[in-house]
Amino acid sequence: MKSNLMLLFAAAIWGFGFVAQRLGMNFLEPFAFNSARFLLGSLSLVPLLWFISRKPKESELVTGDAAKNPLTKAGIITGLILFIAATLQQYGLFYTSAAKAGFITGLYLIFVPIIGILLRHKTGLTTWLGALLAVLGLYLLSINDNFTMSLGDTLIFIGALFWAFHILVIDHFSGRVDPIQLSAVQFLVCGILSLAVSLTIETPTIKAALDCWQPILFAGVVSVGFAYTLQVIAQKNAHPSTAAIIMSSEAVFAAIGGVWLLDETLSTRAWIGCGLMLTGMLLSQVRWGKIST
Repeated sequence: MKSNLMLLFAAAIWGFGFVAQRLGMNFLEPFAFNSARFLLGSLSLVPLLWFISRKPKESELVTGDAAKNPLTKAGIITGLILFIAATLQQYGLFYTSAAKAGFITGLYLIFVPIIGILLRHKTGLTTWLGALLAVLGLYLLSINDNFTMSLGDTLIFIGALFWAFHILVIDHFSGRVDPIQLSAVQFLVCGILSLAVSLTIETPTIKAALDCWQPILFAGVVSVGFAYTLQVIAQKNAHPSTAAIIMSSEAVFAAIGGVWLLDETLSTRAWIGCGLMLTGMLLSQVRWGKIST
């Protein structure tokens, strides 16, 4: 129960993180906000890295020259995918609500096992049922009368695919590098790439960054550093399927934050779509016996 509550708290932080991302763009452009967010997130993990480095046997840290190349390679690859996913999400929030963004992003829970088919992973029947419900929900939530999606919803949807790729790549490197070290490196890579693009095509200012300190602090330290640490600690004792189901509540908290703090509104049709998407995401994490396709 303690672990489950920690995961629920982390999901709530990530959900309200969509609100911080929307508010941040009142001051900073997307790449500038992401650079500040992920650089600060990487920096916030330094105390944790220092703490676990004092207990190498417990944390199973990967150290030495033999570990540098795998960590560097893993950090660059995951950081690049994270950069693409975060960029799509941040730009998508320019054109859609935090509530809708939260639910559409949550589709990564379904994309992961479906993409896993290409990697010869077994996919349960409930995943396909969940996917059907999620697609129906997405139709009600985002498809317009002329059968098109808004630019914002489309960017968030493509971003969800990259979040799924991100999870699969991290899974590929798990066991080869320390997860905390990998997070710190990938956040650093993402932050540097975002900063480089921002300085090239945007006009960030120190004043704007200072005015944006609250959204940056929440999105960087709280959402990235603190919530990630909660997840790592909690998942040591939580069942993987249970953890995934609890973390899918991120979409619900995104909707609550959007309606409560940003005065966003959704139509009845959109709320029904959100409900179907959430049901599909939860159903995709359920395993009944040994049924698989």
